[in-house]
Amino acid sequence: MVSIDAAQLSTRELNIKLNALVEDNQDVKIINPRARHNVVVGILKKCQITVEGSLGYYCASLLDGPTVCIEGNSGWALGENLMNGVIRLSKDAGASVGASMRGGEIFVGRNAGARAGISMKGGTLIIKGNAGFLTGFMMQKGTIIVCGDVGDAVGDSMYEGVIYVGGKITSLGNDAKIANPTQTELSVIDKKLKKNNIAGSYKFKKIISEKKLYHFDKLERLEKSAI
Repeated sequence: MVSIDAAQLSTRELNIKLNALVEDNQDVKIINPRARHNVVVGILKKCQITVEGSLGYYCASLLDGPTVCIEGNSGWALGENLMNGVIRLSKDAGASVGASMRGGEIFVGRNAGARAGISMKGGTLIIKGNAGFLTGFMMQKGTIIVCGDVGDAVGDSMYEGVIYVGGKITSLGNDAKIANPTQTELSVIDKKLKKNNIAGSYKFKKIISEKKLYHFDKLERLEKSAI
């Protein structure tokens, strides 16, 4: 594994060097990241990237294949638009973790901020601790597993997908409802938790869309006025 000292490089230089090493089929360790923003982006092949320290916002985004292990915290939008691969964060994530992700898996080792999984379109987001308000906002596909509590308006305006909550639900969002998870679903969750070394007994509640906001076959108000 090749080591990169981020303290000696600009963000642009760091990303260029990282991409060059990945293209050379090298696994990479980044040291002294100093909560840098916009790093580890646009990696489109399988590789192993380890970050020793915390990252800022919009990091590990636009990925398709890598396994990224971050030994620290992250800022906003970790894993934004993840296509495939794995992101493992040992501590806390800021707002909008997994925004618009389409595949792969993101694991948060402690808590996540507001709007976790916003506009999620696939893949799996696992949060070991608590998640903030509007978790799963406008979710369109995929799975969110929160082992702890969630804040207000969970699942607000979600279209498809499913959210599992092991702790307290502060409030449901618009068009979200609670359903009973099947034994098959609970078995799948258990396997995912064990794979991420999460132990404990959880009584997961399942949140899905009530689909009362589905009106695609009807004209909107402004469309009607134009007729």
